[in-house]
Amino acid sequence: MSIKNKATIEESIQIPENVQVDIIKGLIKVSGPEGSNERKLIDPSLVIEKGDKKIILKAKKQTRNEKKIVMTFKSHLNNMIRGVIKNYFYKLKICSGHFPMNVSISNNKVIIKNFFAEKIPREANILKDVKVKIDGEIITVIGSNKESVGQTAANIEQACRITNKDRRIFMDGIYITSKDQD
Repeated sequence: MSIKNKATIEESIQIPENVQVDIIKGLIKVSGPEGSNERKLIDPSLVIEKGDKKIILKAKKQTRNEKKIVMTFKSHLNNMIRGVIKNYFYKLKICSGHFPMNVSISNNKVIIKNFFAEKIPREANILKDVKVKIDGEIITVIGSNKESVGQTAANIEQACRITNKDRRIFMDGIYITSKDQD
């Protein structure tokens, strides 16, 4: 009894009706009703093609490493497609027990004033194509790129990081309370 091995690894991703995908020399552009994403996905052992209503990923060899690369690229492409159909979001909560904080948005930065009565305001960068809204004590971060939305939320949370204090007592800061679950 002989077992046939495939010569290549092949995965495919369906392209929804309202999504447009363009592949140009490793640069993949995905656009849809909620925005657009682009990402450069290049690997010498992998071929990315656009077929009829699907994206096809092919690896020349059938090894573990190639399978890992194919599945990673497939996850990135699925995240890009899902992001242009339905935006990703994070919710953060402003917690100020000791000193009232003033949080505002200016020039693609979140400005945090009066954090622990500091005179110099703290700043967190807002990445490209990400929208940040402040509604009372809730900050909402929305965008079509999963990595950019997550990094922006992390930037805001890290801007209020406290060191050399007991975190059980000094709980002031901005914390991620919920994020988009697939």
